[in-house]
Amino acid sequence: MFPTSKNASSQAEVLSQARFFSRRLEDFLSPFLLTLDKLLDRRLVATFLGLCQALIRHRSRSSGLLLSELGGVLLSPGKAPAGTKRLSNLLRSKKWSSQVIADYLAEGARQYVERLLEQAPELPLLLWDESVQEKTERIKSQGLCAVRSTKAKRALRIKPGYYDPPTRQPVHVPGLRWVGLLCCGLWQAPQLARFAWWSSRGEQATSLAQVRLWLLLWARETFGKAVLHVFDRGYASARWLGLLLARSDRFLLRWPSNYKLLDVKGLLKNAYRFSVGKKATSSKVVRDMVRQLTYRRSLVWMRCLHPDYPDQPLTLIICRPGKKGRPPWYLLTNEEVHTDRDAWRLVFAYARRWQVEQAFRFNKSEMGMESCRLWFWDNRMKLLQIVTLVYAFLLSLLDKELREAISNLLRQGCHRTGKRCRKTPTPLYRIRLALANLWNLLFLSLTQSSG
Repeated sequence: MFPTSKNASSQAEVLSQARFFSRRLEDFLSPFLLTLDKLLDRRLVATFLGLCQALIRHRSRSSGLLLSELGGVLLSPGKAPAGTKRLSNLLRSKKWSSQVIADYLAEGARQYVERLLEQAPELPLLLWDESVQEKTERIKSQGLCAVRSTKAKRALRIKPGYYDPPTRQPVHVPGLRWVGLLCCGLWQAPQLARFAWWSSRGEQATSLAQVRLWLLLWARETFGKAVLHVFDRGYASARWLGLLLARSDRFLLRWPSNYKLLDVKGLLKNAYRFSVGKKATSSKVVRDMVRQLTYRRSLVWMRCLHPDYPDQPLTLIICRPGKKGRPPWYLLTNEEVHTDRDAWRLVFAYARRWQVEQAFRFNKSEMGMESCRLWFWDNRMKLLQIVTLVYAFLLSLLDKELREAISNLLRQGCHRTGKRCRKTPTPLYRIRLALANLWNLLFLSLTQSSG
């Protein structure tokens, strides 16, 4: 049966769309490839570009970063050993390091913040969070240390109608510790600033306090005071607060309700007691995009001090939930708050912190970061930073200028009819799936035409 003209035109449109995004990836990587060309052989630079494409084409959580699998995607399944050898030569080369990719991403994040500053309503945010990469099946790779298993924590969570789990003690497995920094605005798509991995054992042994300090110094050097640092409760401590206040870094920190602060009268009391007997000064109907719910939130804010730093004025914002059973947010900041509008702006800024949580989830589930099985630390860091670079490219596709192109991409490469899929504000998972489908089709057409 011969293809009809309609099918032929549709096939040509799909291939044209695939070539458009393939050129988009080349344009995104071209400044970095020029830098890499000065360090490596041209064949290894071509392998680097092919690896970035293969990481998008090969979708597997359990084997997404296996070199043997990626080698077959890079060339063809019949030439998998040759492709694996090329990838090994790229990662084992001593002429470059993972720091080259980290510096390239840092420069992109700095330019992103500068663009946000040109837009008056936008507030540049630097979102901080931590996670772990679990490697339960291996114990001898360099740099592995004990990490608390989040998978076991979810599995041991009590479900209504089922028996209690066998243990409620934390489960620790081999793995790596992971810190992520993400830049974003109140209304703009996020951009990756830094992913850093560290260990508490072996030659690369360090501590969480040292990693946090190193990243804080790096953020000061890269962004200065242009960004607002947003932290979760894990960063709430007098020592970390002192580091931020020492250089007047702008910060927004979620404060635990049982941690103490000084009120304007000098009385020391828990954070939750600041709102006792005080009515909300403002309320708004907000939309929870994660749970797809709409409810009313209210807030009250007041001046306060930390007992260890009584000369540094702070503001405590208490955002009360609109749903029963959920605890309020206690947000501590050194930003100027004069009106309820200023307070709401900071509340919405903290709500954007969910973006960094989604970044960890996407890289674990969709990019298969936990499937990496390289033996040596340096080689593993190179591969993880390459995956980070690919993730930064996927985030760049969320730009408003590409909205029409992305709509066509999703229609041709990952069509869905469900209302939930069609109304997702940032369909990053579907974008990656659509690119994989279209690029695999493009690779097949090139293979058939060449042989």
